[in-house]
Amino acid sequence: MRRLSRWADREITVLTDVALITCIVQKGLAGRHRQGRREAGAQGATVYYARGSGIRERLGLLGVAVDVEKEVINIVVASDQVDRVFERMVLAGHLDTPGMGFIYVTPLEKAATYVPAELQERLRARA
Repeated sequence: MRRLSRWADREITVLTDVALITCIVQKGLAGRHRQGRREAGAQGATVYYARGSGIRERLGLLGVAVDVEKEVINIVVASDQVDRVFERMVLAGHLDTPGMGFIYVTPLEKAATYVPAELQERLRARA
């Protein structure tokens, strides 16, 4: 974490040791992953809806395409939490079962958001 000052009266706190976990699951199953995320200590998540395509779209009546609705879960976590959160989400969502979903991690170069002063102090003390 570092601070970048852009304006005289404002500071930007930039998080540099973070990753984005993205999980794509069948519509209605994001709640399972929420439980796994909480157990692993991750804070918040963004969930949104998407449409997918693939082998399942050919399963409709007479080969007519079937819309495959998905939920996409995005979570930004500290790099030292990635493995724990990833594993818990895989297990909680049964992603080791065919057709249950897909999860991946993207390292982030930097991210910015509001970070409370007391949390900033704790993070600096750990570093």
